[in-house]
Order: sequence, then C-alpha cells, then structure tokens
Amino acid sequence: MTELTQFEQIAIWSVLGVAILGLAYAVFLRAQILREDKGTDKMQEIWGWIKEGANAYLTKQLRSILPLIAVLTLALFFSVYIVKPTPEAIERFAGASEDQVKLYIGLWRAFAFVMGAGFSLAVGQIGMRMAVEANVRVAAEARKSFSGALRIAYRAGTITGMLTDGLGLFGGTIIFIFLGKAAPDALLGFGFGGTLLALFMRVGGGIYTKAADVGADLVGKVEQNLEEDDPRNAAVIADLVGDNVGDCAGMAADIFESYEVTIVSGLILGLALTRITGHNEWIVYPLIVRGIGVLSSIIGTYLVKTPEMEHGGNAMKAIFNGFLSSAAISVVLFGIAGFAYLQNIPGGWWRPVLTVAVGVALAILIDRVTEWFTGTHGAPVKDIVHSMNGGPATTILSGLVQGYESAVWSVIVICATIISSIFIFSPVDSAHQTAFVLYGVAMTGIGMLTLTGNNVAMDSFGPISDNANGIGEMAGLDEKARKIMTDLDAVGNTTKAITKGVAIGSAVIAAVSLFGSFITDVSLVDPTALAGGIRVSEPMVFIGVLLGGALPWMFSSLAINAVNRAARLIVNEVRRQFRAGVLEGKIPPDYKQAVSISTNAAQNELISLALLGVIPPILVGLFLKVEALGGFLAGIIVSGQLLAVFMSNAGGAWDNAKKVVEDEPKKPAENLGKNSERHKAAVVGDTVGDPLKDTAGPALNPMIKVVNLVSVIIAPIVVTFKQIDFVIVIVGVVLLAALIWAVMNSKRETVAQQ
Repeated sequence: MTELTQFEQIAIWSVLGVAILGLAYAVFLRAQILREDKGTDKMQEIWGWIKEGANAYLTKQLRSILPLIAVLTLALFFSVYIVKPTPEAIERFAGASEDQVKLYIGLWRAFAFVMGAGFSLAVGQIGMRMAVEANVRVAAEARKSFSGALRIAYRAGTITGMLTDGLGLFGGTIIFIFLGKAAPDALLGFGFGGTLLALFMRVGGGIYTKAADVGADLVGKVEQNLEEDDPRNAAVIADLVGDNVGDCAGMAADIFESYEVTIVSGLILGLALTRITGHNEWIVYPLIVRGIGVLSSIIGTYLVKTPEMEHGGNAMKAIFNGFLSSAAISVVLFGIAGFAYLQNIPGGWWRPVLTVAVGVALAILIDRVTEWFTGTHGAPVKDIVHSMNGGPATTILSGLVQGYESAVWSVIVICATIISSIFIFSPVDSAHQTAFVLYGVAMTGIGMLTLTGNNVAMDSFGPISDNANGIGEMAGLDEKARKIMTDLDAVGNTTKAITKGVAIGSAVIAAVSLFGSFITDVSLVDPTALAGGIRVSEPMVFIGVLLGGALPWMFSSLAINAVNRAARLIVNEVRRQFRAGVLEGKIPPDYKQAVSISTNAAQNELISLALLGVIPPILVGLFLKVEALGGFLAGIIVSGQLLAVFMSNAGGAWDNAKKVVEDEPKKPAENLGKNSERHKAAVVGDTVGDPLKDTAGPALNPMIKVVNLVSVIIAPIVVTFKQIDFVIVIVGVVLLAALIWAVMNSKRETVAQQ
C-alpha cells in the first residue's frame, strides 16, 4: 500500500468542500422558504397545533433513547480492546504501542458513533421542522398558483435531502481525512450510530403516525362519514403530526443511514482491494462519487418546476425530470472522473464507473417498478379499485396480490444488479474474484444513493403536501386551492411510495455489501475461519439462516401490534369526544389528548424493538459461531427484503386506490365517490395497509442494517474467542434475559395514557 498522492489529498479535501456546499444550499433554501406567506390566522392556528405536537414528540423521543446511546458508546469504545488492531491502524499510529493504538481507535469509534447518531438525529429533526414550516406556506400559496405550491413543497423537501447528503458526506470524509486507511475501524461506529437512530425514528414515527391515522379513519370516515381532515375529529392533528415524525424525520434518518452504510462497506471492501493491488483508487473513488452526487442533486432539485396552466400542472413529471437530470449529470461526471483518475487500476478504469452507473440505473428501475404497483394510473391500483365492488374482503385480497407480486419484481431487479457486478468484475483477478465482485456491489449501492438529495426531497414532498391539504380543509379554503392541494397530495403519496422502494432496495444492496465486509473482517482476523465458505449444508449454518429469516417477521409482528393497540385507544378517545357533543359543536375537540396517546404509544416501543435488532446477532455469534452468524445475515437479508417490499407496496397501492375513489364524482346511490360502499371498502383496505407501509415495512430497512453492522463489529470478537467459557455464558444469559424482556414488554396489553 502507498500513501495518498497530492492529487488524492486535494480530491478528498474537495469532496469535503462539496459536502459543505450541500449544507450551504440547504441554508439558502431555508431562507427562501421562510420568506413565504403563512396565510390566514385560522391556517396559522392549525399550523401551530401541528408544530407543537411534532416538537413535543421529538423532545420526548430524545429523552427515551439517550440512555441506550450512552451505553452503546461505551460498548463500542471497549469493543476494540478485545481483538488486535488492524495493520492499517498500526501503520496510522506508527510508533505507538498496541494498547495506545487500541485507545486511539476506541476513542475514534466511540466518537464516530456519537457523530453518526447526532447527524442522523439532526437530519430527522431539522428536516421535520422545515417540513412543518413549509406545510402552511404551501397551503397559502395554493390560493394563488399550482407551480408556486409545488416549488415551495419540493424545495422544502430538498432541504432535508441536502442535509442528508451534506452531513453524510461530511462525516465520512472527516473520518477518512484524520484516519486514512484506518478509517473503516471508526466508520463502523459512524454507520452504526446513524443506523440505530434511524431505527428509533422509523419505529417511533411509524407507530405514532399510523395509530393516529387508523384511529381517525375508522371513526371519522367509516362510522361518521366525515371528511379526512374534518376539524371535529380529535385525531386529525395527531395524524398530521404523524406525517412529519414518520415520513419526514423517519425516512430522512433511514436514507441517511443507508448513505452512511454504503460508504462504510465501500471503503472496507475498497481497502481489501488496496491490500491486494496496492492502489489507493479503490478507497478514494467512492468518496469522489459521493461528492459528484451532491453537486448533481443541487442542480437537479433546483430544476424542478412546472409552468402554470389552467388545469394546474404535472407535478410528477416535473419531479421525475429533475431526478433524471441529476442522474444524467452524475453518470457523465462519474465517467470523466474515472477516466482521469482510474487509468492505472487492474482491469481498466471503466469497471468501477460502470458499476456506479448500474447503481443509478437501479434507483431509476426501482422507482419505475414501485410507481407501477402503487401509482394511481397503473394497472395494479386500478385492479384494487375494481375489486372494491365486492367490499372490504376483496379489496384486501387484491392489495395482497399486488404486494406479493411487487416483491418478486424488486428481487429480480436487485438480482440483475448483482449479476451485472459479477460480469463487470469477474475477468479482473480470478484469485480474488469475490473481493472484486463484492466491491462492485458496494459501488452499485453508492451509485444508487448518489441521488439521495433528490430521493429525500421526493419523500418529504409527500407529508408536506399532505399536511398542506389538511390545513386547507380545516381552514375552509376555496375550491381552487383545495384542488391544487389534493393534486399535490396524490403525487406526494406516490413519491413517498417510490422513495420507500429506493430505501428498501438500498437496504438490501447495503446489507449484501456489509455481508462482504463481514467476510473480509473475519478473514483478516483468522484466514482459516471462513476458508471453506459459509456452507448451508452445515446444520448449524442452516439454523442461523432460519433464525435470521424469522427475525423480520417477529419484528413486524411487534411493530404492527403496537399500532393496533394504540389505534384502539385513539378510536375510544375519538368516540368518547363524539358522544360528549363534539359533532354538534357543544364542546371543542381535545387534540392534545389524541397527540398524547400517540406519543406515549410510540415511546413505549422504542427500546424494545431496538434491542430486537441488536441482541440476536450477538447471541448467534457467541453461541453458534461465525459460520452460523453468516447464515443468520443471509436469512435476514432475503426474508427482510421480500417482507419489506410486500408491506410497503401493498400499503401504498391500497392508499392510492382509496384516493382514486375519493376523486370520483360523489354519488353514493351509484356506489361512486366518498361515502359510498366502495369508499368504505377503500378506507378499510387503506387502514390495513397503513401500518404495513408506514411502520413495519420501512422500519425493516434500518433493522436489517443494524443487524448487519452489529455482526460486522462483533465478528472479529467471535473469531478470537472460539470456545464458550463462563464469561460468555454469563453475557449470553444477560442478553437473553434482555431480549425476552423486550419481546414481553412489546406484547403487553395496555399502553399508558398519561
């Protein structure tokens, strides 16, 4: 291995400058948004309720998770003391003793963990607060123009996207600048911190939003035939708050940790190729790619606009054109950078460039597949709408059909991506073919998330538009403004589904890359440990596969059960207020009580479901050993991906099918439009799909990566301590007790309402 050249050092510092530029762009957009009109006093009053509820939730969430963050920071610091330092760490701190090297790496890993967690939290919190600032401004602008409302909603979402891009690139680059080739030791902590916080925000936000949404729909729409955001429904504000804490804070943190994890795995696998070939290009080029992605997102997101027309405009076309613009700019710049920098690597400069381009194509393909299965104009959603004539049962069955099929097609797309990496890299070095191919897979993941700024902007656009529509309905805006907001809301529903598809796809690619990192790290500690590969024919490995495959199902069961329990409490509360005279106007609705119920329901599940992702891989590694742990990872990747896509797309299809019915002419006598029997069937289908698409499905993304990162961190420890001794038994008993507590705590029958 050689030291970085002057050109490489300049390139790394330039990447850091691009990260800062992305953050500056977010600040620039924030100033633009805050100058916009906030509308009437009534609109601002409703907005104030949403803002107060969102801030209260995030404050309470932070208090709930800080103790576990503190414990894990200490655990990550001491984890480096159990195994020998890597050759790169010894080289980086040349002249220091082995204990001193462990101290330095331990401090960096703990610091990186806190930084990753802090950045993930910042992306979620700041992004959510900007979404709340934007929703009332979108509603106010909708009174004037479609293009103006689209511009505000999308650029407000872009703030979150650029925070995700900027902070993710900034953190990874800073660690690389200070640690050089020893950076992967600390980057594991950075990725784990971001992933764990994403799991917290995904689970908590998902439970909150769907408890309120399900409760509001069942009582308001089905029982009382009220409009979706009727101000007399006490759960309406909690529902609007939930859109922000679930889809803004949760998704932003989710994609941020995917962004981190792909660069972590890319650098670990790139370092393996650097050891083999002596070329630094394998570890520098991924950072250059990420810098190009930030620049491309800045350009593409600013291009999103649509001309004002009499009938409004095509928001989906404008957003997708911006996405394609960023993609085209990225691919061209990838090629230029590769041609200029990668001339000396084995196999040719074009191979890494092509794998990154394949990753960009993967994002576009998943985008199209997801829109087909969830968009209002696709055959799957039309099939669900047609099935509503048979009532709720056929509606649910039709949605299940589409969800199952969509999972198959997403797997085919991902398989094609991995196969392409095999074809691109397999002729390079037959002796190290696996290392090159896995690096190619990691680069497709990096390429896929090159357009993170665009993806997060598309996702945040959804809840911003949804909230604007709710504010408009509650404030009684005119028909023209309501039509604009309804159109934006429908597009936002599709963009949310698309970004969930991208998030799930990136989770799988990142998990496959981490699987490669797992094998690399194990081989570095003990070259004989996995010399024969991970053999499924071995009973212990097969047990690992089964346990890994089962974990996403238990996780989903507990998450959906949490929504079910909390929704029952919301239903009871809304019914109580209706009986007390809210519908007749005798008393005002008590929004705070519904917000409190959802908040407490979400907080009570955070630690339990997080432990479900952290403890099982440790137990499998300690007692079933490293091959079984590899099987465990394979099981969770396959099972988790299929389940996540099924739940996300089925729920998205049910949701958009409901919107199709609601946009029909209102003729209940002809079974058309709102308040018809078909509409009630649509609401039931949407209610079933809500916790699937917004709680359990998306939360599986960070859960899969938490399991993979924990496995990569403990793999060297598992290989070092091959025998089960008294200390390992004691640790295992404590962890098993904690796991049992987590499951039992999550399955309890009541949720505190104080």
